[in-house]
Amino acid sequence: MTTEVKQVAVLGGGSFGTSIANILADNGHQVKLWMRNEDTVNDIATLHENTRYLPGKKLNASIQPTTCLETAVASADVIFVAIPSKAFKQVVTQAAQWLDPSKILVSTTKGIEMDGFKFMSQILEDCTPCSKIGVLSGPNLAKEIAERTLTGTVIASEYGEVRNTVQDVLSCSYFRVYANSDRFGVELSGALKNIYAIASGMAAAMGMGENTKSMLITRSLAEMSRFAARMGGNPMTFLGLAGVGDLYVTCTSPLSRNYQVGYALAEGRELDDILDTLGGTAEGVNTIRTVKGKSDELEVYMPLVHGLYAILFEGKSLKDVIQKLMLGEQNTDVEFVLPGPDKLANLKRG
Repeated sequence: MTTEVKQVAVLGGGSFGTSIANILADNGHQVKLWMRNEDTVNDIATLHENTRYLPGKKLNASIQPTTCLETAVASADVIFVAIPSKAFKQVVTQAAQWLDPSKILVSTTKGIEMDGFKFMSQILEDCTPCSKIGVLSGPNLAKEIAERTLTGTVIASEYGEVRNTVQDVLSCSYFRVYANSDRFGVELSGALKNIYAIASGMAAAMGMGENTKSMLITRSLAEMSRFAARMGGNPMTFLGLAGVGDLYVTCTSPLSRNYQVGYALAEGRELDDILDTLGGTAEGVNTIRTVKGKSDELEVYMPLVHGLYAILFEGKSLKDVIQKLMLGEQNTDVEFVLPGPDKLANLKRG
């Protein structure tokens, strides 16, 4: 841990926000954890446990929970925003009155705002006076982090100060932080992988073989990188922790809420019922709507996204969608390795 004690705020008392606050407190920083629920504040203050989202996981006793947003952010040097995407803009806009350009803001939310197809870090830029902005993403299942299981993550920012500061405040014996300058690539990979976790959950519930699961994950990676490259991200980002690392863990672990949604859908449950009883936010559901619309607009080939949209919102079955995929165009394996038609023609002429 760093020798300099920082004032840090974490906005969002869900499982991931609480886990991040716990790391920061373990590292000796002064941590304020903001949430709306007063009962959860009382539980963390007295029981040192988030009984709603991380039951049975003991938290560092120095975490200071609060329902006062001003108290949380006004004196903070670094602010981690772990708010679900549907409420992200509202909370950030409210907090902006107590922010100044010296503060570092880091989004941990893996979602996309449908209105204007905005990333969470773009909302931080648009709605606050701050420019020192980063994104934290990776294969980071909150329950395992709360158990202090060895975990790696990625801090992405154009600013070296942001990358270095976040590495200093979060790195510890069980949490390793790697750096990347491709903020949008890291952020997009974190949002997109939630879509494919739903498909993986369905495949598991239907008893599909390991070959099928492997094909599903690797074709998901191909779609993600293809879409990201069209949006201006670096496809190489998807080979790291924030890309294939996060995709793998989200598509294979029953701890993933998006995986749980897919599993329950394949068992015949209704989507609204699943979401009501999930006990947390499954960002992938809204992300499917958003990415499907954007891929149509940009004419990006994303058969898995379109298939999942048909399942969730048009009543199609997973078997029908998979059959359609198997009969569809046999595209290249790795999008950026095999040359396109023009390059092939030049190679042949050469």
